[in-house]
Amino acid sequence: MFDLTPGERRGALLLLTIVLIGAVWDLARTDPPMAPPLRERPGALAGIPPGPAPAPGGAEPSPAPAGPVDLNTATPSQLDALPGIGPVLAARIVEHRRSHGPFAGVDELLAVRGIGPRSFERLRPLVTAARAGRTRAGDSLQIARPPSR
Repeated sequence: MFDLTPGERRGALLLLTIVLIGAVWDLARTDPPMAPPLRERPGALAGIPPGPAPAPGGAEPSPAPAGPVDLNTATPSQLDALPGIGPVLAARIVEHRRSHGPFAGVDELLAVRGIGPRSFERLRPLVTAARAGRTRAGDSLQIARPPSR
């Protein structure tokens, strides 16, 4: 059928191998198919809200914080548990606290790169900046800071 030289056969085999490796690579990198919505799942009970959605990879979702999270003492993992805050943004909040001192109020959260007005409004009731015994969520304290050097 085809009269190929040994060099052409090796070239064709190499090309076929590269194509197969690329196809396997693409299959390995694709996300698994999403579960159908509750209405379409067989055996789903109507009127009963589903529990929390499982996190990717089968891990349990992180629990919501019990009370307001103090921006001045929270660890990156506590900040990461807040909605819309991932590990990178949690690290930025901790870095901002380290480089600028404690948060005087929750409004200072807007100074952290990556937190805009919309995400700030979502976070405001969930965070506090406790200082001088004030720990209410959403407190905006006006405490004078010493001049920077």
